[in-house]
Amino acid sequence: MSIAEDQAPDVLTPDVESARASRGGTALPLGPDSLVWKYFADNRMALLGPRAAVLQNMLPSLGQGVEDHSVWFAETLARLQRSIPPIFNTVYGADGVAAGHEVRDFHKHIKGKLPDGKPYSALNPDTYYWAHATFIEHTITATNTFIKRLTEAEKEQLFRESITWFERYGVSSVGTPQTYAEFRVYWQNALDERLVAHRTAAYGVGYATKGWPRPKQIHPALWFLLKRPINAVSAVITIGGMPPEGREILGLPWDEGRERRYQRFASISRALSPLYARLPGKLRMHPIALRAYQREGRRA
Repeated sequence: MSIAEDQAPDVLTPDVESARASRGGTALPLGPDSLVWKYFADNRMALLGPRAAVLQNMLPSLGQGVEDHSVWFAETLARLQRSIPPIFNTVYGADGVAAGHEVRDFHKHIKGKLPDGKPYSALNPDTYYWAHATFIEHTITATNTFIKRLTEAEKEQLFRESITWFERYGVSSVGTPQTYAEFRVYWQNALDERLVAHRTAAYGVGYATKGWPRPKQIHPALWFLLKRPINAVSAVITIGGMPPEGREILGLPWDEGRERRYQRFASISRALSPLYARLPGKLRMHPIALRAYQREGRRA
């Protein structure tokens, strides 16, 4: 299942969104009892590396928008730091719809032409949904890999909660998956037929094969000692966190031995989950999520 890439942008008014929410349908609510709340802001999501960001930029329209309108190349970390809080507020904020509309409106000016001359817009429902799809897929995969093995019912629940999450942006959801089975078909189709090695995506994983440049604040002698372990760990997290199809498209090196070591690390992480749950909340989750649980009078 996919949405036509040349479909005109279709932004919903609050009244339309409210009407859709009142119908219920396949969506499940977000809140302190939801699985999206439980896992999306868990710090162990980082163990999957930049999977979501890289896969986003492999969709031609989205990668081109990032290249044309952002500071991705000049200020990669700064861009990520600015993007994360508004998205977290869409999930955890007291008014998630207002936060979602704010995120949507950030993208109104992001439009242009692809190298072949075709127009693109960040608010094209197909492009916008792909960005959202990478977040929910990242959450499901990271949880299943590093936190606990999810049942099919839990994956379904996470996905149906993500429908409510997407509706908060006020962008048309016509043609989007409505069950986890449909989402898996949509996702595999994207991996097999739609993603490319766009320059923004290749840049986002470049350090995994070339190594990190020395940060200005670190003395060259100290960096000489640190760079090898830092580069080794970041390469494993980044390349290991990509789906096999993504690795192939981007030409990232991987083999069976690395995969076995990666899976051993993942199994250790899952085994340590009971101990992780005993840590203070500020060590386990993003502060925005913690404040949301406190607002609801619940423990994260």
